[in-house]
Amino acid sequence: MNRKVRVAQYGCGKMSVYTMKYVYEKGAEIVAAFDINENKIGKDISEIIGCEKKSIIISNSKDAEKVLSDTRPDICIITTMSLMKDVYDAFKVCAKLGINAISTCEEAFYPINSNPVITRELDEIARRSGCTICGSGYQDVFWGNLITTLAGATHNITKIKGSSSYNVEDYGIALAKAHGAGLTLEEFDKKIASIDRISDTEREKMIEDGKYLPSYMWNTNGWLASRLNLGVLSQTQVTIPTTYRDDLHSSTLKMNVKAGNATGMSAVVITKTKEGIEIESECIGKIYGPDEFDKNEWTIYGEPDTTVTISRPDTVKLTCATIVNRIPDVINAEPGFTTTEKMPVLEHRTKNLDEYVKC
Repeated sequence: MNRKVRVAQYGCGKMSVYTMKYVYEKGAEIVAAFDINENKIGKDISEIIGCEKKSIIISNSKDAEKVLSDTRPDICIITTMSLMKDVYDAFKVCAKLGINAISTCEEAFYPINSNPVITRELDEIARRSGCTICGSGYQDVFWGNLITTLAGATHNITKIKGSSSYNVEDYGIALAKAHGAGLTLEEFDKKIASIDRISDTEREKMIEDGKYLPSYMWNTNGWLASRLNLGVLSQTQVTIPTTYRDDLHSSTLKMNVKAGNATGMSAVVITKTKEGIEIESECIGKIYGPDEFDKNEWTIYGEPDTTVTISRPDTVKLTCATIVNRIPDVINAEPGFTTTEKMPVLEHRTKNLDEYVKC
């Protein structure tokens, strides 16, 4: 590409501070920005990033189609919500206009196994318009490519087991509520845990109807199975509330969570495959106490056993750097809803992003 990559930012919350900053530092430019917050609409994006004036004003998300039509970015970064139904409108407007899109939406990492109807619809629209849409972020590397790379050094595998924790305070109110933070244990059981006390048939019906609420590892396990060419026989999910011994203040929820109430949740997903390899993964998202921190640990059992542990990863910055480094891969990818296990292993971009774009 003989010009700078042009980027739109959809959602100007906590994550956008880094995605926009990294876009500029990788030699690309922001040409449009959107949000639903009246306190942000009309502001220059420099007030979000904390830098010199950029002369890019944040527009109302309702006006996204018109602004995107006028500015014609190469790609749109969507940093809003965690479920496909919540980012559907943003994805659809991009797909309709033929604008590539990448989102931090965790379900978008591998949504065909949790919301196939929306995924197929967006895939069809994007194919017709000739653009690529996908989900990426921290899981792309630390729950995905890192694990499959280790698998490549293993003679045989019987089980893959992983666990990752993150502070919901870092990601905004929508994510914190989705994890049940602030609920009593009774409320958590009714609103979150009870959803998974169903039969496989009932779960499949919910998935086909687009009503299932997957944990992040639900989609990660699907991604791993696809990348490793494993045939999925069954997949189950259990969610358990996390608690803390003392009251914890949540600046995101703007409340004090009483000791013994849910600070978030642990979700465990078990996938069984035709090849006999079991994938068991756990994500722990909660309001942290003063002695808690992010951690990512995976073990591949087989010949030989191998464990990798990453303590205190800067999950937010790693998520945003992954999104920006993925931009050339998305632009270069086949049109449609193309998940990242079908893209090259992620690379660090030492040059400007445009130098990695083939067209």
